[in-house]
Amino acid sequence: MQRKILHIDLDAFFCSVEENNDPALRGKAFAVGGRPDQRGVVASCSYAARLRGIHSAMPMAQALKLQPDLIIVSGRHSDYGKISHQIMDYLDTLTPLIEQVSIDEAFLDLSDLPDSAESLASAIQEYIRLNFHLPCSIGVATSKLVAKIATDVGKASKRSNMPPQAIKVVNPGEEAAFLAPLPTKALWGIGPKTAERLDELGIRTIGDIARTPKTELIKHLGKFGEDLGRRAIGIDDSPVHTSHTVKSVSNETTFARDVSDIQILYETLHSLSESVGRRLRKKNLKGTTVKLKLRWSDFITLTRQATLDYPTNDDRDIYSSVKEIFNKTWVKGKPVRLLGVGLTQFENPAKQLGLWDAPQKSNNKLFTAVDDVRNRYGKDSIMRLSDLKYKKPSETEIDEAENE
Repeated sequence: MQRKILHIDLDAFFCSVEENNDPALRGKAFAVGGRPDQRGVVASCSYAARLRGIHSAMPMAQALKLQPDLIIVSGRHSDYGKISHQIMDYLDTLTPLIEQVSIDEAFLDLSDLPDSAESLASAIQEYIRLNFHLPCSIGVATSKLVAKIATDVGKASKRSNMPPQAIKVVNPGEEAAFLAPLPTKALWGIGPKTAERLDELGIRTIGDIARTPKTELIKHLGKFGEDLGRRAIGIDDSPVHTSHTVKSVSNETTFARDVSDIQILYETLHSLSESVGRRLRKKNLKGTTVKLKLRWSDFITLTRQATLDYPTNDDRDIYSSVKEIFNKTWVKGKPVRLLGVGLTQFENPAKQLGLWDAPQKSNNKLFTAVDDVRNRYGKDSIMRLSDLKYKKPSETEIDEAENE
């Protein structure tokens, strides 16, 4: 049976949600993200802003240099999550074979449906437009690899100040011809260094990769070269995964001004540890490896970690460990630009029984009560006295996931 794989990408998702909330933004150059005076970055930007060279992850101060009258919107991140969930629920009614790869992106395997892949893509795009008032672009192919690239190509072909709402179909047997003229960096797995290495070998397009003998690719790139040769002609048998395993949970914050005050740094680590612990408990996860991320004022970034003797999602355990790591890493008096706290190496909490079960259960009840209040009324609805001593910078939540 010929596979029908769809890659769905919500066009400038955060910005599209904001345009629904404030139609006056439609067609204008604006960005969702943090304020420049707080070293904010662009989380998403409208297509009008993209035409001016602005892109995601760009420092907001730099974006304002490119577009001085850029409109900055702080964003409604809770809304984004809710709407994403609703859209994924809709897609789930079409097939159980759905793989959500980010808040605004998913793969669908619709091979079992009798309709043509193109008609299915059109119907999905129209449903999302009418029911959620959001634009999306869709790539259609026989594999995840080619479907994703098809989406990117479709969107790139419609450059304007409005969302592309593209549908790009790569029919069976046309994969190699479709990929051939594209630059090597368009292929999954090829980062800047690999692209540079290929360029040195005179390999500049995916078609060049396909025409290069397998022995040559292996000679210069090792085993990766053999796999690259297959992908260059569109061969990708990877299935649409229906679930993901979270492999790490972390929170980080960038200070509005570099900080060298040890008390503020400790308080920030404590706040980050609380945030990580709360998210772990919500996901019913416990981990054994605590991670610290530290960035100096010169942008040099360090990551350090330590392994606990037992799995935990207790704020105090996380803070105690990360504070110890920090004390071994921080150079006294040296200004810090960013701090991050994370936990990884997860185990099933249901299997973790031991001598300290009774007090842990008591602690869990306390954490559950506090978490419930904060989930309902916001993180700052319950605060420690020390939290009132300084204004806490905003935090960024990060989940890293891997396919099961």
